[in-house]
Amino acid sequence: MVFYEGLEADNTKAYWQAHKGVYDECVRAPMEALLAELEPEFGAAKVFRPYRDVRFSADKSPYKSAIGASLEKGGYVQLSADGLMAGCGMYHMTSDQLQRFRLAVADDEAGGNLAALLGRLRQKGIEVAAHESLKTAPRGFPRDHPRADLLRQKGLITHQSWPAGPDVATPSPKRWVVTFLRASQPVQQWLDRHVGPSRSQPERR
Repeated sequence: MVFYEGLEADNTKAYWQAHKGVYDECVRAPMEALLAELEPEFGAAKVFRPYRDVRFSADKSPYKSAIGASLEKGGYVQLSADGLMAGCGMYHMTSDQLQRFRLAVADDEAGGNLAALLGRLRQKGIEVAAHESLKTAPRGFPRDHPRADLLRQKGLITHQSWPAGPDVATPSPKRWVVTFLRASQPVQQWLDRHVGPSRSQPERR
């Protein structure tokens, strides 16, 4: 976390090169150790590159201010100067995924099951969010639908954060992440069953 505090203050190649050893030993190595312990239950993980894609961004800072990794069976783990965070779900849905999601949410049985799952997660202190939401229910769905709040969302994720502190540097994070992922698995399974991967062809640049 100290490494990322410094990177946020000086996001330059000079800082990165001067502290590359700290990154390898105190950031990437512990993350890889955690992911190795999670692998038997949640599958192999992929650690994201530390470099930002600045081609279409006004912010030209070359390095990400967090290390993140995705899990094969669904899930995301991230460490930054703010602490540890874990997430699960579908952050961004393509148009065909979004249509299937909305139809399932509107269905009394499938949508009711999802609402119940999310309610139980909120009771455990797990947050539910979307990267973007409409102001009203989408076209073709009644504005007063009992699950209009879910119909407005363009994605669905669960997430939980643990602030920076001494406990982050202990074995405790494994227990935190495992507890979160196990609790979130029913929502991930609902998304896999009712939404699934995109079937549309990627757009050409």
